Amino acid sequence: MFQPGEDAQQLAVRLRPGVPDGSYLVEYAFVSADSHPVRGTFAFVVGTGPLVTSAGAVSAATGTDTAVDAVSTAVRWLAYLGVVLLGGTAFVVLCRPAGRTDRRARRLLHAGAGLVAVTTAAAFVLQGPYAAGRGLGAVFDTALLADTLRVAYGKLLLLRLAAVAVLVVVLPRLLRPGLPDRLRARSENLTMVTGFVVLLTFSATGHPVTDPVLFVSVTADLVHFGAIAVWAGGLAQLALCLYRPAEGEDPAPAAARFSGIAAKAVTAIAISGAVLALRIMPSVSTLWTTRFGLLVLLKIAGFAVLLAVASRSRAAVRRGLTTSPEGTTRTVTADLRRLRQAVAAEVVLSAVVLALAALLTVTPPGG
Repeated sequence: MFQPGEDAQQLAVRLRPGVPDGSYLVEYAFVSADSHPVRGTFAFVVGTGPLVTSAGAVSAATGTDTAVDAVSTAVRWLAYLGVVLLGGTAFVVLCRPAGRTDRRARRLLHAGAGLVAVTTAAAFVLQGPYAAGRGLGAVFDTALLADTLRVAYGKLLLLRLAAVAVLVVVLPRLLRPGLPDRLRARSENLTMVTGFVVLLTFSATGHPVTDPVLFVSVTADLVHFGAIAVWAGGLAQLALCLYRPAEGEDPAPAAARFSGIAAKAVTAIAISGAVLALRIMPSVSTLWTTRFGLLVLLKIAGFAVLLAVASRSRAAVRRGLTTSPEGTTRTVTADLRRLRQAVAAEVVLSAVVLALAALLTVTPPGG
């Protein structure tokens, strides 16, 4: 097998000398740069004679196993959910200092780390059967595991596991009350670096790597996913703060601080999402002629609804803020109730948008 020219998307195979005249059917299968299996057939003729087609041909590799495909999609969704829960670290550090000592807030962060770790291991063992078109019974096939380990996808999954292991060690230290500023700064820097590595392992194993201008698409995906994690993870932590505040805690300051962060995150999500769509989709008509395009439209619609609900949250925060003589802020009870309802709706809608994102990752941009 060799490349016949400078086009990296073309491969050729030399025929052995003395191939008899006749019609031949070729079946091919390979794993693309974004970890998806690609399969197909084509026919050719040696000498003279009719050209057979693939119609009616029996293929052992016509596609991915249905069960493996479904489980892989679920694993990707849970992985995204884990990253989002980890993204709530920004809310705890920047918006809600009381969250450092709140066991429930810490549990959410640890649950996120656990989800990412478990789903990464699951993705590793599923990749072999997924690429080979085999069933769930082959998840521990040593040959398939070795194949996964040899490719970039498998190595990036191991890197993700290592980064999560570092986060599991660093997070308790970061959230420890009374930590000296110098040590806290180190913990924050290490958390940001390892968080970046986790995000990078997602971007470097998805559709962005199929773009010829790799830097643009991967950067846009990093910004997109990172902003989603900060926003949706913050929403989960804000919901916890609103529904289960610590004893004597006023959730208004945390909600007000998060409102500004959320606005910036939404802007980043919208801009980076537009860049990704322009870079990844073959053409604008892909939006209404392919399953991938339909999922993109559904994701955009879900995001639009999410923005509408988010604007209600922001309005509730603004209406509910009053200034006391000491200059502190308080939220009136009626607006706090509306804010709870809006944030709960945002959390649910975020889960739906994440599910659509998971489906997009297992759908070819042109399919």
